[in-house]
This record gives sequence, structure tokens and C-alpha cells, in this order.
Amino acid sequence: MAPGTAPQTTLSAEPRDFLRSLFDAAVAAALPSKIVPPHLPEKPRGRTIVVGAGKASAAMAKAVEDNWDGPLEGLVVTRYGHAAPCTRIEIVEASHPVPDAAGQDAARRILELVSDLTEDDLVIALISGGGSALLALPAEGLTLADKQALNKALLASGASIDEMNCVRKHLSAVKGGRLAAAAYPARTVSLLISDVPGDDPSVIASGPTVPDRTTFADALAIVRKYAITEPSAAIEHLERGEGESIKPGDERLQNAETRLIATPQLSLEAAASLCREAGLQPLILGDAIEGESREVARVMAGIARQVRQYGQPAPAPCVLLSGGETTVTVRGKGRGGRNAEFLLAFTVAMDGLPGVHALAADTDGIDGSEDNAGAITLDDTLARAAKQDVNAKARLADNDGYSFFDALGDLVHSGPTLTNVNDFRAILILEGGEPTARESDA
Repeated sequence: MAPGTAPQTTLSAEPRDFLRSLFDAAVAAALPSKIVPPHLPEKPRGRTIVVGAGKASAAMAKAVEDNWDGPLEGLVVTRYGHAAPCTRIEIVEASHPVPDAAGQDAARRILELVSDLTEDDLVIALISGGGSALLALPAEGLTLADKQALNKALLASGASIDEMNCVRKHLSAVKGGRLAAAAYPARTVSLLISDVPGDDPSVIASGPTVPDRTTFADALAIVRKYAITEPSAAIEHLERGEGESIKPGDERLQNAETRLIATPQLSLEAAASLCREAGLQPLILGDAIEGESREVARVMAGIARQVRQYGQPAPAPCVLLSGGETTVTVRGKGRGGRNAEFLLAFTVAMDGLPGVHALAADTDGIDGSEDNAGAITLDDTLARAAKQDVNAKARLADNDGYSFFDALGDLVHSGPTLTNVNDFRAILILEGGEPTARESDA
């Protein structure tokens, strides 16, 4: 036994099932039915208008309906397959991560809905991750096709979420505080579910109801950083720099209030509590971890090895928990989102080290644009892959994490969870025996 290690715990569930229970606990901590009601504002003298955008917005709208005693109207836009049954608030489904005409029309209607209000009226804005692509109303002079093309280029570039949303805000007629500005002088109360590292309200769904400190110059620097030159209309729009986003101190935001009601950290803490109940020490490594998925995976693998060899930063048995949003620079032709990419890179880096098992999944239930939330890797994953002649390194080089874990039956399928607090990663480290396979065998 390595220095500083602790005796092996006895789990009441297999590692696969325990990891899945941690993911479920993280999701449950951010469900709209639980987190929306305590944050609802007082009723206004005038109308109450509910608007919103994001993967959780429909479920948030239902939570408002179920807990609001009084007149209510509105419209929210969510991703296809993420609707919830509402009677007073209209639910529109649209495309994510690349916007479509349904999202464009919904954004236009939302903007119209909050116009011409009075100071006696209340706008409840339900904002969650995914709202940036779903609230797709191009700035004057741009087309939906322009936004779609630039969005695809950003998604493939490896740009971080704050970089992508900086650009999106400067191509939009509704994001970057413009929605709240349109609602003035009505009071706007925004309920936010954070899916971004650092929980910056101006980054969540590109901040439609909060001030924006970024500029056209910032957005232009980002597209140049990633050598994005098309579509020309969008690049020229950024170069002209006309029609800035709404800045701090703008009087049109003086009646706007923001309430952060769910964060990645709260979900990590829920998973940590479950670990302690199982007799395992949880270590929360961070809720805002960014970077290339495979590079983050190598770092996490190094920490896991340190635990096994030296009992640092904690002895086994323990669980390393983390959140955030990694990125993938797409070079291959395979399938898979950032969580499958992370987990496959982690599997390769661990090289069959016994007693180390992990899960990586998106809390919205969709890893990128696939039908899975993420995947699970066990200490025998490479051995099972070798038996099926599935080469992990080759699949990683092709950005094909989905197919790798699909071949082994190790994808995590949750369906849309109707919330979104970003990626969730759990690495379970137990005492184990000898490695069962090396990457050279798989």
C-alpha cells in the first residue's frame, strides 16, 4: 500500500452504478422545480411577462406556472426535445448549438413581447445555458445564415465559451443586455442557471438581460485569433463596430435585477455529500475548469496517479470531482462531444491503472450534439476494448470518443435533464490489483 493510503472502502454499489448516482445527484440539485420557486419575485401592479431561453427554460417556465398565483403570459425558447407542459407560457423549440429559423422567430417575438411595457409591469427572464444559440436574432444587416456559419466555425475552433459568447453578443439584436433594455421601464428579474466557468451572468446565454463589458474590438480579436475569415458579412459587421452592446451604467438597466439560482458548484457539493455518505472522501478540484478536453484529461490522470502512488492530495479511497467546460479542437471525423473526448483521453492516460474509474457527462443530458450525456470508463476498459479490437489511441486521434464508448456499452444516456450546470466529472479511486491491459494492447 502506498504511503498515506487508507483501507479500501466497501461500496454498496458497483463503481459504474456509484458514478452514475453521483451524476444523478448533481443534476437533481439543479432541477428547476426545486430551485425556481424560492427565487420568484413579488407580484407587480401591472402585467407579468415571462420570457426566456436555454435548455432549462421550459422546465423553469413550468416551475413559475406551478407556483404563480395570478395573471401570467409569455414565451420561452428551448432546445428541441427539452419542452415542458405549460398552459399560460408558450414554449417554442429550436436548434442548438447551431441556430435555426425557429430560434430567430422566437427571439423576435420575445423582443416584441417586452416592448411597450410600463414601470408597473414585471418581466421574469428565465435564462440558462444554450440560450445564446436559441435566442438567435441577428443584428441589423446580418442574416441567420451569417450567424450559423460563424457559429459553426467557433464551435470547431476550440474557442472557450466566454470567447464564443463575446462574438455572439456583437452579432445579435437581443443579447448583450439588449433584451432588458427593450423591456425598460418595466422591472426585469432574471433567474439564471449557470453553465459557464466563473458563473458570470454576462456570459450565461450571452447575457441578454445584463450589461456587457466586452466590445466589438474584443470580438474581432477573437475571430482573428482563431483565423476565422468567413462569413464576410459577419466579419465586416465586427470591423464596423456599430451598435455596441449595453454597457454598465446604462439607465435602461436600472430596473433590472439578476438572481443566480443554480451553479456548477452547488451540484458538485451535492455529489460530494453523496460521497461522504458512502464513506469516500470527496475532493472538489474546481467548478470552472477550462481548456482542451484531452489536456485537462492528462492533468486529471496525473492527479489520480498521485493519489494511488503517494496518497496525495488525499489517500484512496476518494473521489475527485470537477466541473467547468472544456473545448475540443476538431481535427478528426469521428463522433463525440467534449465529455467523451475528455474520458477517452483520460482512459489512454491511465493505461489500465487498477482501481481508477471515472464518469464525464454534461448535466443537460446532451454531450455536444450526440444522444448521450457522456460516458463511463472503468479500470478494465482498455482490456475490454482490446478484446473487441477497438484502438483507444486511434479513436482519440479521430475525435471519436462516442464510437469508442458505444462499442463497449459505456455511454451514459439520461435523455434531456431539463437543467444545465455544465460538465460534471467524477473520478473514483480505490485500491486495486495489477493492470489488466495496457494501451499498446488496445
